[in-house]
Amino acid sequence: MASRQRTSRLRTSSLRTSRPRTRSVRASPLRRTLLAAFVAASVALPVSGAVRPSAVPAPAPAALAPLEDATPLALAERYAAQRDEIRAAERSAAGHGDRRRAKALRAMAAPARSFLFFDGRDGGRSAEVFGDLSRTGRIAVLVPGSDTNLDSYGRFRAGAEALARELGSRSAVVAWLGYGTPGTVSPAVVTPSRGQEAAPELRSFVRELSQARPTARVSLVCHSYGSVVCARAARTLEVTDVVLYGSPGVGYDHTADLRTPATVWAGRSTGDWVAHLPHTQLELPFTAIGLGADPISPEFGARRFEAGGGGHSDYLKPGSVPLRNIARIVSGQAPSEGGRHA
Repeated sequence: MASRQRTSRLRTSSLRTSRPRTRSVRASPLRRTLLAAFVAASVALPVSGAVRPSAVPAPAPAALAPLEDATPLALAERYAAQRDEIRAAERSAAGHGDRRRAKALRAMAAPARSFLFFDGRDGGRSAEVFGDLSRTGRIAVLVPGSDTNLDSYGRFRAGAEALARELGSRSAVVAWLGYGTPGTVSPAVVTPSRGQEAAPELRSFVRELSQARPTARVSLVCHSYGSVVCARAARTLEVTDVVLYGSPGVGYDHTADLRTPATVWAGRSTGDWVAHLPHTQLELPFTAIGLGADPISPEFGARRFEAGGGGHSDYLKPGSVPLRNIARIVSGQAPSEGGRHA
């Protein structure tokens, strides 16, 4: 018995001495969570990618001249030209056999719809106007988050319409789908890379809009991953407000890092699952994983606004607290503290 115990102790000692020491390289629980999310998204991507809307072909649109002024005539010509582009994409989708996409594009080409640009390729790019851009004194540029594309555009459009109604006739809303949004389950959604790539497009668009309407008050209204795009674009833009809502983070730790003279606002509904995400960033040799500080935390430095009790997709729901407060911010008013939850 004593011999067996000594042998057992010797084996245990041998195992302990031969085992590599891992304490110095062990990741924190938060970093392990980020790495696990990145790996899970990487595994899920080939499955979800098979049904991405980018698989539907569309012709390349004609080159657009800059919108130098927002007169009724110039806008009417621009809108008519983009309807032609949408109809061409509709014919391509129909020829591909995608009747759902063709039907959606047919609705987008209706005479009452107003697009500043349209590109049906790679899931779709567009900028739709709600309101009279030729007369407005306030413009809200709405920037969407993940999984927004031509196949899910109705949800994005409904939010833009609701915001336009809340703002009233003296304002205009532009629903800017100007980048390839990441999938909710994808590696891109947990890194700031897609936002970095999209920022120059948003920056160029807002500058063009401001030149066409130089006296208008312009605000960026940014949902979810769209807040990453806005944070990257805001640095050199003359906008009045940057409104972040349902944001998982923007890839920066403080509003000062945005280097913008605009007032930065942040709101999150109490029912939004984004609150449970890890708010940190892990720097790796090939990328950064995570989107940094929580935008509604005091450390981030944004001005908070009440966002009710809805979920991640309820911020622009008609009659909701966040819709009302976002409209007040865009209008130059202070957001209210109370009100009915969404």
